[in-house]
Amino acid sequence: MPHPRIRYDKLLQSFQGTALEPWLQTLPDQIQQGLSSSRFGDLPDWLDALEDLPEVRTNRVELGTEVNLDSEPPLQPAQQREIRNCLEKLIPWRKGPYSIHGTHIDTEWRSDWKWDRVLPHLAPMEHRTILDVGCGNGYHCWRMLGAGAKQVIGIDPSPRFVVQFYMVKHFLGEVPVDLLPVGIEALPPNLQAFDTTFSMGVLYHRRSPMDHLRELKATLRPGGQLVLETLLINGKLGDVLVPEGRYAKMNNVWFLPSPDTLVSWLRKCGFKNPRLVDLNRTTLEEQRSTEWMRFHSLAQFLDPDNPELTAEGHPAPLRGVFVAECPG
Repeated sequence: MPHPRIRYDKLLQSFQGTALEPWLQTLPDQIQQGLSSSRFGDLPDWLDALEDLPEVRTNRVELGTEVNLDSEPPLQPAQQREIRNCLEKLIPWRKGPYSIHGTHIDTEWRSDWKWDRVLPHLAPMEHRTILDVGCGNGYHCWRMLGAGAKQVIGIDPSPRFVVQFYMVKHFLGEVPVDLLPVGIEALPPNLQAFDTTFSMGVLYHRRSPMDHLRELKATLRPGGQLVLETLLINGKLGDVLVPEGRYAKMNNVWFLPSPDTLVSWLRKCGFKNPRLVDLNRTTLEEQRSTEWMRFHSLAQFLDPDNPELTAEGHPAPLRGVFVAECPG
């Protein structure tokens, strides 16, 4: 394993005798490749920051309404500064916010607002095994655990996000939440292993949205639930925006369908009862630059004279949440 504080042995053992067991044939090699210092030059510095986190007691944990890790009595100021210095070495932090032993990580995204919009539409999380595709640093994985999930597995190929996740997990110890440094293409075909699969903020980055929807369906057991969040446009059935250049200064945006179009795609890919459960215009309060994400954010991605448009003249970001079920 690439680092003593990023350990997957218990996770891999838990796959034995379950629907996830076929993944054991390829996953160890995929983990090694996903956390290879020869592929990611900054990774050794990030791992050093993870190693430098002090061993402290965390006896106040809140994951239900926020992600807040603390101790009673609070740590001494010197230890709090030590923790903050380590966390700052992983800037930028995009998904959150987190509060960790006196350090408030004010992330680019108010991901807690998205979770509050999504949560009322979910099948109960209790006793479910959950996959979170493209989970970033795993913020929503922690909220899933706080909602009662039995096991949560996040996947994201960015090693920075993986290390950020394990910086948080360092203070929680052995809990059934893990983040694997892989993309969805790493999963064996037709795995049918998860009770709920989330894909939030991924679909518009895929060159083939139909293939992504079919990959997601293959992860779910019969009767399992898909939770899909993506960028949309207002429009009628069949309407899709395919930006020829950038969209909101992103160069990897491919398909932005209308809500009715995406519902139709979900039906075509075999999902039952696909439905739009939330539609939300992203605001400058929900996505913005902070001291923990010092680069350009939504304010710089929009037309300075008309916030209803992106910098390129496309409709400004509109995000929808869809839920659907895998046939039983």
